Amino acid sequence: MQITDIKVRKLFEEGPMKAVISVTFDGQLAVHDIKVISARDKFFIVMPSRKNPDETYRDIVHPINAQFRSVLENAVIAAYQEALAEAAAEVEAGDVAYAEIAE
Repeated sequence: MQITDIKVRKLFEEGPMKAVISVTFDGQLAVHDIKVISARDKFFIVMPSRKNPDETYRDIVHPINAQFRSVLENAVIAAYQEALAEAAAEVEAGDVAYAEIAE
């Protein structure tokens, strides 16, 4: 299975959640609402989940093995960092439209 597209849907400046991302696999399957989280100076991803009646959360979709989780996490975090750099450049260049979206 190949990652064929990664879209950074939203960036956040405040709090531990830094981005919401969608990933497409083999050009045929999209997974939305993957979150990039920053904690203890490290980034990791959280897969989409739903709340159970007992107030716990359960992943809707998730990698089956550590090797694929690592591949997915590295690709998503790289896409986040690239989008963050592009956004910073746009803000530095005075692109007010991005500054309003990022807030």
